Amino acid sequence: MFSTKERLIQRTGKNGIGRYDFLKLLAIEYKTTKSKDAKEQVLANLANFAYDPINYGYMRQLQIIDIFLDSLSENNQKLVCFAIGGICNLCLDAINKIYILRNRGVKLISSLLSSQNEDIVLSAISTLMFLITPESRKEITSSEIIKRMLEFSCDTNIRIKNLAIIFLNDYCEASEVEKIKLKDNK
Repeated sequence: MFSTKERLIQRTGKNGIGRYDFLKLLAIEYKTTKSKDAKEQVLANLANFAYDPINYGYMRQLQIIDIFLDSLSENNQKLVCFAIGGICNLCLDAINKIYILRNRGVKLISSLLSSQNEDIVLSAISTLMFLITPESRKEITSSEIIKRMLEFSCDTNIRIKNLAIIFLNDYCEASEVEKIKLKDNK
């Protein structure tokens, strides 16, 4: 739930643990635990906290965005799913967006387009759309990504198909899409 700092202090009480400290404990636990289940649970919690804009500054300070970016390369599909969900939540903030873009975010996220996990693919497409800026447009609408979106636009999964069509129609130049279609038909 979206909150104000005053409301969080009121709900936490004067002897309770604050949001920053709680997120810090989660970040430390994620980095130090050896338990697969604990890692999954902690990353899921961090991804859930990433939806509330009041946490954006804390997450930057605690380098939680790096945890998410690093987790995109994990072999554990649950960790990847939680990580891309967290990034998707965080990238609507302008500062977070710049950070993600400058730290190989597009490369890491676009690599998820080959995942067999529907939720990962949907989050990756959504995140790429959220990351588009005048500076990042060329990288995000590269011929490789457009080609993948064209494949998705014929997918039997209606959710993936619809999101790919939105990506192609709303974020790509029609001439570029047509050029790639023609190239693939040769």
